[in-house]
Amino acid sequence: MAKQRKRKSKKGFLRKFPKLCLMLLGFGLLCYAALIGWVYYQEVNVEKPMDFDSIIVLGAQVKPDGTPSVQLRWRMDAARKVYDQQPCHMVVTGGRAGTEPETEGDVMRRLFVEEGVDPSLVISESKSMDTKENLHNAMQILRELGLSRPVVVTSDYHLPRAMQIMRDMGMEPQGMGSPCKKGIFFWMKNHGREALAWVKYWAIKYLKLPL
Repeated sequence: MAKQRKRKSKKGFLRKFPKLCLMLLGFGLLCYAALIGWVYYQEVNVEKPMDFDSIIVLGAQVKPDGTPSVQLRWRMDAARKVYDQQPCHMVVTGGRAGTEPETEGDVMRRLFVEEGVDPSLVISESKSMDTKENLHNAMQILRELGLSRPVVVTSDYHLPRAMQIMRDMGMEPQGMGSPCKKGIFFWMKNHGREALAWVKYWAIKYLKLPL
């Protein structure tokens, strides 16, 4: 009798297991969708920059032919709007990865100068390989210049996390986001990836995981 009950219990569990997996998967997808919505809510509530003395432009991919990717070009366009509002020192950040022929910082500096930005105001920071390094290295440069109120310029979906990293550094950042302009697939791809980046950020910050 005990063996029969055990077999029935095992069969019952096996019948319920797929349903349990589906429920967990659905819950996970619901949480993921909610996180994407939270990312979007954060980005649309970033206030416009007002009182600033400098600009930090975060890097993005450079194509193998040396031209900026769409994302990088949009970030540069947003940074130029801030610069035209109030010309000031601009630190353009980003190292070299993959098939990039030049560092992201050097490409941005060259293009900004070609497009009329004062060369003495554009500084390339070309050693950093991620957002935290971008901001840390850029702030070191700005502090040496006696500047402390930068506007962080990056893609709109990326901006809230960049600003949070600045707060972790003891700053009160302002930000300007460059919008995604390529439709729903492009929007979902970038916001979905950024939602996962927030999970990684929290895991490193609060759980001290070596990610």
